[in-house]
Amino acid sequence: MTKSTLRAIAFHLPQFHPIPENNEFWGEGFTEWINVTQAKPRFKKHYQPQLPDDLGFYDLRLEESRLAQEEYAKIYGLTGFCYYHYWFQGKKVLNQPLDRKLGNKKEDLPFMICWANENWTRNWDGQNNQVLLEQKYSKEDDINHFEEFLRFFKDNRYINIDGKPVLMIYRTALFPDIAVTASIWRDLALKNGFSGLYLIAVKGINDVQVNPTSYGFDAIVDFQPDFSIKYKQRKPTLLEKLVTKIGLNQSKLGENKIYDYNELVSKCVNAKWPDYKFYPCVTPSWDNSARRKSGAIIFENATPEKYGKWLTSVINRFNPYSKEENFIFINAWNEWAEGNHLEPCRKWGRKYLEETAIALDI
Repeated sequence: MTKSTLRAIAFHLPQFHPIPENNEFWGEGFTEWINVTQAKPRFKKHYQPQLPDDLGFYDLRLEESRLAQEEYAKIYGLTGFCYYHYWFQGKKVLNQPLDRKLGNKKEDLPFMICWANENWTRNWDGQNNQVLLEQKYSKEDDINHFEEFLRFFKDNRYINIDGKPVLMIYRTALFPDIAVTASIWRDLALKNGFSGLYLIAVKGINDVQVNPTSYGFDAIVDFQPDFSIKYKQRKPTLLEKLVTKIGLNQSKLGENKIYDYNELVSKCVNAKWPDYKFYPCVTPSWDNSARRKSGAIIFENATPEKYGKWLTSVINRFNPYSKEENFIFINAWNEWAEGNHLEPCRKWGRKYLEETAIALDI
């Protein structure tokens, strides 16, 4: 298959608008831009803060902002967005951008959703410490949740495979029995006139990678960066330790986990792919120090050119499973507080988008 038959999908974060829950948890008017603008360098040549360029500090409640994102995505070869979806036993969070897209046919970029089914916590890690919104599971909730999914599935812009809406789940391992949930959703899809449901699991942090068909899913996406891989952590040099100790430099190297983007790319490019349906993913970079005062994970030495070579390598290697099972994922379109974004920034401009277009042969 040619590059033109691939569907390049970027993960999309709808965090960039105020909501009552974030006002309560983080302060009035909070959006992800607060974290982004308050970020500071942790060591010499650390690229922080990472600030937007062309699209500015947008508010995703605005049609103009959403249309601008879609226009950039289309110009540089992306097929669609995979929006994070937040649901807590019927409570919807950060839903306004996608709800407004549903009501606006001018926003014609295809899309799918990924249920980000972790707890909301103060540490932004989905674990069980200082839980703000807790995730619970039940058969009743599975049924109610499917009714919410239907709003998206019925939209003619929603991405499908052979008439089956594509639904992604971020952490399948958190379900008490994900196979039962998958069965319920598949039955409901058939009852609502679809030819089925296409379920994709995310290869998550510490999740055991097994054949997704063993728990009722069709495929898995190789979410990047892959934190199940061990990387060599950079340690402060003796000189860095000395100048920090005597107060000449306030480097915080030792308080964070710092890895080399080159190693990430090398290990992923050379990794063996499984024999089940496995959609590859690349990331332009990673740096979540905007969200964490200490304990951040930072991949240094990332550049648009290195990202472009990685994306090209994945495209050349990937053989779609069928005419429509042809996804390449990019993490992410706009994860500004995690330092992985295709959107133009003040350091690199549009170079990440340009490298994307080159790799996709646009």
